[in-house]
Amino acid sequence: MSELMRVPLAGGGQVVVEVSENEPGVRRASRTGDTIDAAVDSLQHALQPIREAAEAALETFRKSGPDEVEIELGVKLNAEAGAVIAKSSVEGHLNVKLTWRRVAES
Repeated sequence: MSELMRVPLAGGGQVVVEVSENEPGVRRASRTGDTIDAAVDSLQHALQPIREAAEAALETFRKSGPDEVEIELGVKLNAEAGAVIAKSSVEGHLNVKLTWRRVAES
């Protein structure tokens, strides 16, 4: 089952996100009416560590010299921790696609 979580935005607005109510190890920050209030300053603040993780992964894979790097992170929001990298099976969710193109010979 899921519930709704209200997450503030840096510009003063808010976004409502659907979250699992049975998230292991997560305590509700507070609850007003039918919506859980997230214990984060803003969505942008919660996503900052995820952005830094993506940038670190991108920098690492660019060193291999591919023509393209595509990184996919599963991001999950919860009331207390903010944004976390979602698990896929038992591991953290990170898909990486590297592409090298052959140079046409003249």
